[in-house]
Amino acid sequence: MLTPAFDLSQDPEFLILSIRVPYTRTSEFDLHVDGEDFKFFAKPYFLRLSLPGRIVEDGRETAKFDIDKGLVTLRVPKETAGEHFEGLQMLTSLLAPQGSRSARPLIEDVSAGSGEAARGGDDDEDGDEEDFDWQVEQEVYKESSEEELGALQKYGFGNQRCGVFARLQEELSDVTDVKNPEGTTAAERRRGRLEAETAAFSPDHYLADLFEDDEIKGLLKFMPWWEKLSPSTEREGEAAVSFTDDEKDQLRKFSNRSYLLDKTCRQQAWLSLVDVLLAYCYEARSTEGEHNVESPWTIRKLSGTLCWLETYSSLRDVLVSFGRRVLCYPLYRHFAMASAAVRDTTKILQSGRACVLRCLLDIHRVFRENDPAYILNDLYITDYCVWIQRVKSKKMSALAVTLQTASLCKKDLELDLEELEEAATMVAGEEEEEEEEEEEEGAAPTSHSEDSEASSGSSSGDSSGESEESEAEGRSCAASTGGGGAGPSEDDPPQPRPASAGALVPREPAAGALLSAGSEADAPPSRLLIQELGEQAAALTISQDREAADATSGGSGGGTLLEPSPRRNPLLIVPDAGGSP
Repeated sequence: MLTPAFDLSQDPEFLILSIRVPYTRTSEFDLHVDGEDFKFFAKPYFLRLSLPGRIVEDGRETAKFDIDKGLVTLRVPKETAGEHFEGLQMLTSLLAPQGSRSARPLIEDVSAGSGEAARGGDDDEDGDEEDFDWQVEQEVYKESSEEELGALQKYGFGNQRCGVFARLQEELSDVTDVKNPEGTTAAERRRGRLEAETAAFSPDHYLADLFEDDEIKGLLKFMPWWEKLSPSTEREGEAAVSFTDDEKDQLRKFSNRSYLLDKTCRQQAWLSLVDVLLAYCYEARSTEGEHNVESPWTIRKLSGTLCWLETYSSLRDVLVSFGRRVLCYPLYRHFAMASAAVRDTTKILQSGRACVLRCLLDIHRVFRENDPAYILNDLYITDYCVWIQRVKSKKMSALAVTLQTASLCKKDLELDLEELEEAATMVAGEEEEEEEEEEEEGAAPTSHSEDSEASSGSSSGDSSGESEESEAEGRSCAASTGGGGAGPSEDDPPQPRPASAGALVPREPAAGALLSAGSEADAPPSRLLIQELGEQAAALTISQDREAADATSGGSGGGTLLEPSPRRNPLLIVPDAGGSP
């Protein structure tokens, strides 16, 4: 039998079912309604639903068949008029699991009246104790070795998987950064993730995106599709989300199942969901809603859950991990992009389960079309798509409130961002001040020469120009031969001094300064760059202080390292070897 494509909607009195059954005849339709159980048969299609409310057959039900479209539209009355059926968009949860009328847990308490499932459908309730085999085989407990415990490391949705990568060694490097997932503990994964992030952080890339952020400002103004959602008229606090035909088809393909998660695993499942949504929101904003060939890599790389099989213990750990990875790996490494992703994730959680489910379906499609990222669907995304349809809305609302009140600061990332920005800003300010001073000193001789030309009105232009040039060349010649030793006269315009080489070229930090702290190799790249920027700023300050001291002493100090070479006097007559003039 084939499961047909279907969709559900409602009004205050009727449940409306739209079932697509092409190439069938109306004479072969069969409909059965029994409270929450709905069955529909039209050869070769069969549909069975477990509804969130009760419906009845009282003569008001109607059916309409569009032969051209192969679409059957059924209107079935609700048992209680005005009742709102919640979760009609969660198509996977409506499909009854195979072999069972409802989704029962895998482990049940037999004494609580669940004997029918344990007996395989036997109606004799008095035979529970007799049919139960008390002769259970017993084994003596033996302590497992460290190697055996290491081989049973868990990962995946709710830490329910193990042994997956043992048979997928070739695809391992393209899916996760963990070298040996089966033998690596959760603490070792976290330690390896932090070390890899510290090594991947590039101060140069971060500062470039910080000071040249025109493109990033455009991305921050982008409005993703969840920002355009309108409030739902059916349920307060949720948004009206519509699924495409492809998304509905994917929901019907999922196998309905139940998940037995203890309190710890359930908390980790919620936190990992936030981590995956944060990575998805960043990718959607960085590509302005248009996925590309890098989208699977970006989502996987920014999520510690998908990339390092990480299990988080608090929401703060999730935010810090995501913030660090945003500044280490993608194209746009800006703290504002991480903050925008947090706001987007909060909006998605506030919009309800349907909005979260649509995001997960989009991630599922991105991974499904990429080899071998599809493995992450089997480990995480498919289970999330099924699980999220059954969670309570109030839990999601509480998570959204907690995420909205959470704060992420730069100092929490432990990448020395504030010190790095302060050093870079100081160097940039010193360079701007030096450029302004050079421009002012270059403009001073021009104004002085204009005053001199205005005061000499009686003499002719050619003769005065030649005289002034001769005098200037004579002074420069005398200075070059060491004669006089006196500084320039007060009438001479001040000459700009060239900046020292140390003020323009970054200097390498001294070995003693780095090794005195004990470990040059252990110092992160950001600290080395901060030290270099600090020494560069110090060189600029020393150069300016030297110029100020020379200007105060009248230029006679002889402490200048670089002086402009004097021009040769073209009118100077040098006697030849024969002594003739």
